[in-house]
Amino acid sequence: MAIFNHISFDDHEQVVFCHDKESGLKAIIAIHNTNLGPAVGGCRMWNYESDDEAITDVLRLSRGMTYKNALAGLAMGGGKSVIIADPKVQDREALFRAFGRCIDTLGGKYYSAEDVGVSTADIMIAHQETPYMAGLEGKSGDPSPFTALGTYLGIKAAVKHQRGLDSLKGLKISVQGVGHVGYYLCRHLHAEGAELIVTDIHQDSLDRVATEFGATVVAPQDIYHQDVDVYAPCALGATINDITIPMLKATIVAGCANNQLAEVRHGEMLKDLGILYAPDYVINAGGIINVSFEKDYDASAATAKVEEIYNTLLTIFTQSVEQNRTTGDVADEMARNIINAAK
Repeated sequence: MAIFNHISFDDHEQVVFCHDKESGLKAIIAIHNTNLGPAVGGCRMWNYESDDEAITDVLRLSRGMTYKNALAGLAMGGGKSVIIADPKVQDREALFRAFGRCIDTLGGKYYSAEDVGVSTADIMIAHQETPYMAGLEGKSGDPSPFTALGTYLGIKAAVKHQRGLDSLKGLKISVQGVGHVGYYLCRHLHAEGAELIVTDIHQDSLDRVATEFGATVVAPQDIYHQDVDVYAPCALGATINDITIPMLKATIVAGCANNQLAEVRHGEMLKDLGILYAPDYVINAGGIINVSFEKDYDASAATAKVEEIYNTLLTIFTQSVEQNRTTGDVADEMARNIINAAK
């Protein structure tokens, strides 16, 4: 009953708890909806403070994957998995083999891939135990560059809608989280002439973007009140909340993090302040789009599909204005219509 009454439970089809004593695996798999096809979504490894925190994360992330895959036009349902562990754990062979065996018990109802704290090398280990893994080396591979490309194009769409500009040159953009995806995003933004202000909890990541892209580094707690045009959250979720919204000077929030809004009502708060929000599961769909081409991989076809994110967001932004609704509400309705039509 703790699951069915959970605030983040959204008629999920299946929630599976996995434990392997020998490897120490503690994982949760959430399958949200399979109307459009097998559930597909990455695995996140994180040192959650509690089991409830992990459950909340996997329930929210899996729902987001359903909507993400639907609006991206993919024949995939939504699912997600989390491993409760320190992402810096060294002994990964036994852990991910056990994870692969857990995935295999679902018989193809859910395909996993890499996410925060998990690499394509980890996925290849799990793949030795199950065919139900995606984002494989030698096929679609690392989805991060494609996630970054979609996010970059989403930022351009937001700037186009709000300011009528076709270029980001001279704009100030703050990026929270410059690890794998954030790094590639910074590269796109720098190439177009944007001025970057960045933060991260890892100094080596900060040093890299500062050296290569001339980014200004600020402390994590200082990223919200920077005088910028765009705030791009690219770390963990829920950074848009009651505390941070009053700090924002940006007029656009567009980044690649999942579940950026701590609560749905925060989308209303952004709208009331005149801040344009790019729904996270729309703007960050590039990675899963790339994975969807895995069977007969074609990078150019995957890139062309990712580029559709630009027009999808412009449609959402326009409808939001015409209907006086939040961009998140418009996107949710569009996704639900696609999902229900496939039922």
